[in-house]
Amino acid sequence: MDLIHRPRRLRKTKAIRNLVRETKLSREDLIYPLFVVEGEGIKEEIPSMPGNFHLSIDKLLAEVKKIVDLGILGIILFGIPDQKDEIGSTAWAEDGIIQRACRKIKEAYPELLIITDVCLCQYTSHGHCGTLEEGCLLNDPTIENLAKVAISHAQAGADMVAPSDMMDGRVGAIREGLDQHGYEDIAIISYSAKYASAFYGPFRDAAHSAPQEGDRKSYQMDPANSDEALREIQLDVEEGADIIMVKPALSYLDIIRRAKDNFTLPIAAYNVSGEYAMIKAAAQKGWLDEKAAVLEMLTSIKRAGAEIIITYCAKDVAKWLG
Repeated sequence: MDLIHRPRRLRKTKAIRNLVRETKLSREDLIYPLFVVEGEGIKEEIPSMPGNFHLSIDKLLAEVKKIVDLGILGIILFGIPDQKDEIGSTAWAEDGIIQRACRKIKEAYPELLIITDVCLCQYTSHGHCGTLEEGCLLNDPTIENLAKVAISHAQAGADMVAPSDMMDGRVGAIREGLDQHGYEDIAIISYSAKYASAFYGPFRDAAHSAPQEGDRKSYQMDPANSDEALREIQLDVEEGADIIMVKPALSYLDIIRRAKDNFTLPIAAYNVSGEYAMIKAAAQKGWLDEKAAVLEMLTSIKRAGAEIIITYCAKDVAKWLG
């Protein structure tokens, strides 16, 4: 048989494969999440997320140094307060856990990109993402408070704010609030298509943010819907989002691809705690090669169209990529 086309020619050696590789993962693609808690001298591994920790602010700086030394360009901060109330008021306190953490990090590492999660679930006594009334989450009072949170984060030194609540109109409210307070240059990375996913379990354990009653299906997206994601993204774009995010990543690669094909803003994807924990657990059992599986997973997320990947694997990947 006389074969003219032999695609295997371009797979023959590692050098050739690297030369023609279409998708290349780099440490510059990665954002590392950190969980900040009250207290001193605290560095406690999160049981469901091996290799990730609850960190008090004094221990946080040592962890940030490792991140900077590895060449990771940015972090996203999640705060876990000691005090909670019905509306999550400590989320926008001047001396709140995230506000203090931002100031300390920015003082020590001014070039590091600090993204802050803007949500209320860790700060409310009921564990929902805003103000509840008779079991119903109120949209408009919640977005007023979210704007306060974003402004307080900007005042503390955050470079970007990331609203993750899925309230209607929150991007517009945050943009207006930031601009009115002189923070026109603070970018919004919006959780535009955030699904009501089963893959958040380890995170809710880590952030102490599980709802006391009910679930979040009335405001987070139905996993069965795809066109709805484009509508949500379009609204966030119109309201002033600078970067749009899809969460989770691995089960929603099609949504990342559709976002990439339909919008010109940068696309972020959140490789969430459940996706991380599955690989960790399987690797600990010896059922798969952790390094190979992680790199394949993150490459698939980038191949789908994400320029930015938030992942708990970031430190390991930065080491592996050399």
